[in-house]
Amino acid sequence: MSQALPFSFIALGDLPYGDTRRVENNYRKLIQSINSTGPVFSIHVGDLKNGSSECSDLEFTKQFHHFNLFENALIYTPGDNDWTDCHRFPGAFDQPLERLSALRSRFFSIQASMGKRPIILERQSVLYRNFSGYPENQRWIHNQVLFVTLHVVGSNNNYDPKMKDPKQFAEFTGRDDANIAWIRSAFQLAQAQNLSAVVFAFQGDVFIEKSSFELFPISSGFKTSIGDNLLPLAAKANVPILVIHGDSHKFKFDQPFFISDKRIDNLTRIEVPGAQDVRAVEVTVDVKSTSPFRAKLLGDPLGHTSQN
Repeated sequence: MSQALPFSFIALGDLPYGDTRRVENNYRKLIQSINSTGPVFSIHVGDLKNGSSECSDLEFTKQFHHFNLFENALIYTPGDNDWTDCHRFPGAFDQPLERLSALRSRFFSIQASMGKRPIILERQSVLYRNFSGYPENQRWIHNQVLFVTLHVVGSNNNYDPKMKDPKQFAEFTGRDDANIAWIRSAFQLAQAQNLSAVVFAFQGDVFIEKSSFELFPISSGFKTSIGDNLLPLAAKANVPILVIHGDSHKFKFDQPFFISDKRIDNLTRIEVPGAQDVRAVEVTVDVKSTSPFRAKLLGDPLGHTSQN
């Protein structure tokens, strides 16, 4: 068994946003800054474009190229702008399910990450025949820490409480079942291999859909996967758990999750900046420390560092 040595990786998302001529230079500078830090890998938590740019094959190819500018491995999980919101644009690429299929073909066709030094990934589609349609659910282990991506997106996880569209209902329920199975499998693997920590990465901000009384009301598309599965399993785990997401574009590093008014003390959350805030988060993991996760904004003029 390898030792759980400290290491650092990068988390980013909701980038690049805006007209290519205006934002691409800043995004490429951020990638150069990431490369200069030498992380073991980087995780992009979705929304590789903004919601007002077209969902074209050309856009996907452009962002695929950006991902391969990362010197080390780049792992990506989809966001709502990347497919669910594509109905906003009349034309050849206005069908969310067709765009989702295109994303899977373009970004998840092999069992490896992107980046100049890719790493091998386990995909749910390969490990579990019942979930062969979900190659974007990925996992890998580094220094006794399990990393897991979940296809959980903004816009309420593509869940409409009225569910007038049967195709949308089938998409949501199938993906929700896949995410639940992947979450449960992650905790089982961590326990079976006596791993030191678990990190989950997905796009959607689960707090957007909360009510005045509940974090996960019945109308929330995050209720079953995150509320009924990830949180209680995290609370029972005896290792540090980190959740990384995007969607709301404001950097947060805190412990906001509770069960029955009791904080889940071993569960930490990072929300990455994004949109006009073209920065990333350098995350350091040291499971032997009383503060197992540290987060530092890349490009922060104050050099601010947080611990938890």
